[in-house]
Amino acid sequence: MDHQQDMEKEVLERARQDAVKFAQLQFTDIYGNIKSVTIPAVQLEDAIIQGVWFDGSSIEGFTRICESDMYLKPDPSTYALLPWGNEDMETARLVCDIYTPENEPFAGDPRFILKRMLDKAENLGFRYKVGPELEFFLFRKDEYGGIQTKTNDTAGYFDFAPRDSADLMRKKIVYALQFLGLDVEMSHHEVAPGQHEIDFKYGEALTQADKCNTFKYVVKCTAQRNNLYASFMPKPIYGENGSGMHVHQSLFDLSTDKNIFYSNDDTYHISDIAKHFIAGQLAHARSICAITAPTVNSYKRLVPGYEAPVYVCWASRNRSALIRIPRYSSGRENSVRCELRSPDSSCNPYLAFTVMLAAGLDGINKKTPLPEPTEFDVFSLTNTDREERGIKSLPESLNEALIELEGDTVITDALGSHITDVFLRGKREEWMQYQRQVTPWETEKYFGQL
Repeated sequence: MDHQQDMEKEVLERARQDAVKFAQLQFTDIYGNIKSVTIPAVQLEDAIIQGVWFDGSSIEGFTRICESDMYLKPDPSTYALLPWGNEDMETARLVCDIYTPENEPFAGDPRFILKRMLDKAENLGFRYKVGPELEFFLFRKDEYGGIQTKTNDTAGYFDFAPRDSADLMRKKIVYALQFLGLDVEMSHHEVAPGQHEIDFKYGEALTQADKCNTFKYVVKCTAQRNNLYASFMPKPIYGENGSGMHVHQSLFDLSTDKNIFYSNDDTYHISDIAKHFIAGQLAHARSICAITAPTVNSYKRLVPGYEAPVYVCWASRNRSALIRIPRYSSGRENSVRCELRSPDSSCNPYLAFTVMLAAGLDGINKKTPLPEPTEFDVFSLTNTDREERGIKSLPESLNEALIELEGDTVITDALGSHITDVFLRGKREEWMQYQRQVTPWETEKYFGQL
């Protein structure tokens, strides 16, 4: 019996011990929306062995109506019992891969795209590990249960209860996350009123992408069960800090599991491979923005004055830089990493980690030299100063980012033609819809003047 069969047998046994009545099979579409089908537990064994048919033409960006048959194949390693079941209807969750009727991985499955990129890294002897930090807002509902942008607290960064009235809510979310197998390291209030962050343990990219979706699912469900609304919108409130998804990254040696980014012979304790990796991400920063910050609203977060990065540069302690090298502590060689600060939680984590890794590996393959660090406030420079130093800006709009993405073959090759075409088409339509809108700001600004 091989390892896969062992895992399948173990999952079925766990489901029996947990008295599972239903299994929720989850996957994501190209834009990162979580989808699911629910099956009775008696169908779980067939689902794991043979897969479950579903209509792919009903999922935006998957297949045409004439080629709709697709199959979900649960990954046994993702089995978890949902924390809000009851004795009569215990429900398990499994994350699925998507296959064609010919039993081939589907080229439009974001999880497959990340797996394929991770295989390329492993062929070079690298294991890609990440630590995403997802921020979110909690809002009160109105008297009718509708959504409004009124936060449920007025606290600030690291504020202590009772000023932080959402402390209990974070504890409920942490409990649910731990129940689902996430190793939570810390939770705290963020800068803006109603804004929060809960960090979970660093790990391999595929597992972390699964956990990102689990995280968003749990936060939203827990908020809903407590008469609140949770939003991962990058910039939901004018004049307040937006929510990001900073991603800590490093490469580990496939055979020794040692951190390849560490070097004792460098001021920042980073190796030549790490420098080339960072240089690759800087070189492709403008094009990967379309994937890591994929909404119109994303670019209302990526503006000066709110701690989000705007300029393409790197540094150590300087949080105005796009990529930061956290401080090294003696004896913690495996913790040496770089932090990409432009992504936000509206992204599809599978695609985000794919393009981030593709950019970094391109830097390694080309031995791209790393520019000098910018250990000063980049926002204080004039445009002329930045031009003289060769510091570029991130795209100022989704449309600008899409243009950059389309022209970057390293990134589009990593995504594949199916996802590239569908993503560009869908996001251009989103941009056109936005352009046609007449916003309240325009009405207030111009209606009485013109």
